[in-house]
Parts: sequence; structure tokens; C-alpha cells
Amino acid sequence: MMITDLFSGTFVPVCRFPLLRHLLLNGLIRSFFTMLPYFLSERSIMTFFSRKHLRLLLLPALLLLTGCAGSAKETADSTENEKLSAVATIFPQYDFLRAIGGDHLDLHMLLSPGAESHSFEPTPGDMITVSECDLFVYVGGDSDAWVETILDSVDTSNKEVVTLMDCVDTVAEETIEGMETHGHAHDHEDEDADHDEDSHDHEDESHGEQDEHVWTSPKNAMRIVQKLCDALCSLDPENADDYQANTASYLASLTSLDEEFSDVTTNTSRHTIVFGDRFPFRYFADAYGLDYYAAFPGCSSESEASAKTLSFLIDKINEEQIPVVFHTELSNEKMTDCICEATGAKKLLLHSCHNVSKYDFENGATYLSLMEQNVAALKEALN
Repeated sequence: MMITDLFSGTFVPVCRFPLLRHLLLNGLIRSFFTMLPYFLSERSIMTFFSRKHLRLLLLPALLLLTGCAGSAKETADSTENEKLSAVATIFPQYDFLRAIGGDHLDLHMLLSPGAESHSFEPTPGDMITVSECDLFVYVGGDSDAWVETILDSVDTSNKEVVTLMDCVDTVAEETIEGMETHGHAHDHEDEDADHDEDSHDHEDESHGEQDEHVWTSPKNAMRIVQKLCDALCSLDPENADDYQANTASYLASLTSLDEEFSDVTTNTSRHTIVFGDRFPFRYFADAYGLDYYAAFPGCSSESEASAKTLSFLIDKINEEQIPVVFHTELSNEKMTDCICEATGAKKLLLHSCHNVSKYDFENGATYLSLMEQNVAALKEALN
């Protein structure tokens, strides 16, 4: 954003005047939240603009005042020992960066521990944090559509941006036999509200969008970690030896984890797992040759299945004598409880690491520690 210099008559960036920038930014944020109830209460306006549209329309205006954050950062509070600032949208890449970067990083995770990951919406503070960081890491895909608006509005020439889905070979999210087919968490906020529900009958067909849960496979995690290491070394060559040493150690741990999962899935006659929940483990299942049944796709917003879906899963468990029904972290577990009660199967957690509870976060849970718990749970389920 530019203002006129009173002495020269030329235009200069707002970032040259930090106090003015601060006042303008806070004024815009206050105005936004003052007007928000009005927008949300006007049905005529919301007919044309969904909440998502409204949010994306206002993002560029907010970021006009932070677009020169990079130059402001260079001139304010810079010291020789200043840490790199890194921002991760969710827990897996946050934890990978924590392991690789160690004390060299000022690390921030946007998704709060315990929060629902698929319905995340950035705050104005989040947008500013992303615009001013040195390294930004996000998943990609439909749930991160808001990211493109931010990145298009800021100078990224001195910033490294890593997209997890670009680090690996992705696959389409699939809807398999018996699975509910409606209620995708990031679809269709923009679709016609009068769209006939029957037109969503995609049973046994794949959704067009790519599955975003790429980190659930340790094999993919290795590729992601190496990419993050490369980004850190590019930004901070002076500490490259530390990043590379930390990465080598972490990759060794991931290799060991991969071998544990391979051992469990190879030395068993059972290769089918059942979820009374979402199924965010497509990459994991593909990596270790597992078949699965589940109530919902990985990005579904639903938490209660139809009687038809429940009946299908109960019948499959009884037919194949499945001993365990899994649920994912932070789910309400009601449907899993119902299935277990009807079949006598045991309820266990298989952690996708998409997010962690506040308790786990504060007590030092890591991707590796949660995946080690998954090794034990999977071994019990496949016996």
C-alpha cells in the first residue's frame, strides 16, 4: 500500500511508517469484525456471497497492509542471531520441522491443539503470521484453498513455501463399498443449496479431489522431511550441517518405523481393517497392502452414519470375524461404540496425526510416538 510523501510528492510504501501501518491494520481488522455481523445477517447478500467468498474477498484488503512485511522485517529488530521463522498449518509438518530445525527455528502451528482440522479458518493474525514468515508449510488441496489467496497477495521472493502434496505421488480420495457418500468437509460450500441430494450418489466411485492425508504413510513422511531439510538449508546455509544431521537421524527413525509396520502387516493372515469413523489412511493402507472398510471418506464432515452403513459394517465384521474397530483422534466415537456393542469387537485408536489433543501436545506427543502407538494397535487388529 502506498501513501504520498508530503515533501517529494512521490509514493512510498506504508511499511516505511511502522506506526501508521499498525494503526491502519488494526483499524481495518476492527472494521472487518464490526461489519461482519451485518454481512452474516443479510440473507440477500449471503445469497451472492458465501462466508467463504466473503472471507476471500476481504483477504487481499487485509494483506495490502502486510504485503511489505518482508522489508519491514529486514529493518526492524534484526540481529545476527535471529532465528528463522517457520509456520506450519497442522501438526505433522510442525513436528517434522521441530525435529529438523531444533533451536534454530521460531516455529508456529496455525491449527490449535484439539481443534477440528477440516473446518479450520485462518484469523487475521494467522494471515499476518504467514505473510511475515521465512518458511511456510501447508498441505495443499481443497482444504487449504485460502492459502493461495494469501500467497498471491504477499511477496514470496524471500520466502520458502513447501506444499506436502507436491512432495509425494498423490492418489484420489475414494469412496468404497458401504461408505457414506455425502457431507464432505470442504466441498461444496459454494454449490447450489437446492442441489438434489440424490445426485451425490457416488457409491463405489472415487471423488475427483486428491487425498490430502499424505503424511500417514511413513514412506511419504521421509520424502516430506527431506524436502523440508532442503528448504531450511536454502534459507539458512550457516546451519545447514545441523539441519542435515538432524534430518539423517530422523530419517533413520522413520525407516525403523516403516520396518515395524511392514513386519506387522507381512507376518499375518489378516489384511483388513475397519473404521467406524472417517478414513484418512489411504496412503498408509496402500503402503502396507491393507484393505479397509469405513463409514466415511477421510475429509467427510459427517459424524453419524445411516442405518444402511452401520448394518454393512456390522455384517462385514461378523462375516470376517474382525477383532478390532478403529476410530480416529478427536472424534466423538459414538458410531464406533455402537458397532463394537453390536459385534463384540474391541475399540482402538489409530492416530492419523492430523491434530493432537491439548493434553498430548503439552505432554510432548510427536509423530513418531503416535505412530509407535499405531504399530501396537495395528498388530492387535490383524491378529
